[in-house]
Amino acid sequence: MKKIPLIRAGLTFLLGVLYIEASTSKAEMLLVANKGDKTVSLVDPTSEMQIAKIAENAVTAHELIASPDGKLAYVPIYGNSGVGKPGTDGQLIRIMDLESRSIVGTIDFGKGIRPHCPLFGPKDGLLYVTTELQQSVTVIDPKTLAIIGSIPTGKNESHMLVLSHDGHRGYTANVRSGTISVLNLDKRTLEQVVQVAPVIQRIAVTMDDRFIITADQTALRLAVIDAETLKIVKSVALPGLAYGTAVTPDGKSLVVAIPGAQKAGLVDLATMRLIKTLPMPKSPQEVLVRPDGLVAYVSCDSSAQVAEIDLEHFTLKKLIKVGAGDDGLAWVK
Repeated sequence: MKKIPLIRAGLTFLLGVLYIEASTSKAEMLLVANKGDKTVSLVDPTSEMQIAKIAENAVTAHELIASPDGKLAYVPIYGNSGVGKPGTDGQLIRIMDLESRSIVGTIDFGKGIRPHCPLFGPKDGLLYVTTELQQSVTVIDPKTLAIIGSIPTGKNESHMLVLSHDGHRGYTANVRSGTISVLNLDKRTLEQVVQVAPVIQRIAVTMDDRFIITADQTALRLAVIDAETLKIVKSVALPGLAYGTAVTPDGKSLVVAIPGAQKAGLVDLATMRLIKTLPMPKSPQEVLVRPDGLVAYVSCDSSAQVAEIDLEHFTLKKLIKVGAGDDGLAWVK
């Protein structure tokens, strides 16, 4: 009796199974919103290269988020200007299929409201997006694409949003009023407005939900607010004006973009001190820390590049070429 055909058959079956698993598994990716190109870049983290672009067919997105299942990207169309500046007022959210690399849906608010920062609720799975001109955060059911609620922020230019990890609170950075709005996500109400500085930008919350951190645009510091008392309790001195920030998954560090010094910085959250800096291409903007905690990505608006940082050594691994005016970053799991 010959056993070779059985071995060959077994190998063929095994290879077939491996092929099916490989072809159906989702690949992790970095998404980049390119303001200048009006596109979304898809970046392969293994090859460290842009592998595709999806046109927004609109003007233009600053931020984006991937769906929890990794199949879609939600891309709010903000408009052709910066926050608080004259220009077009976006009213759409584009929904992109990441496999077919095409637009498969659109949410239309019916009027210009400058939708900006989208996030998925960690507990309820709903889509939250800042809607600046309405002084609100809009709540959307991603299954039906229906707008199901609105949370007032009480201030103009509610530009960026962060959600607590327990899913109960949201915090918006209200740029030119220099305030943070504290939102109750369960009741969809405004709890309090916290004065921080004359102007602020971007916002982050620590992994234990204890501190809220935002970048003062009138002083070389990060302002640290206690989430319980809602008072400024610490300041982190910086070599230049800061912008985007992101906390590492282990909760120990915060990576900060410092466009005022053309650097990225690493903050020790135990001491609230800047402990390392790294030169960046011009105009570092947003920071995203990969879920494995090994890498941080920094979009560099004026260079059409994303800087990839090795967080273990805080060194530059690579500059990844993307689209012009790269800004918002999102991770596809």
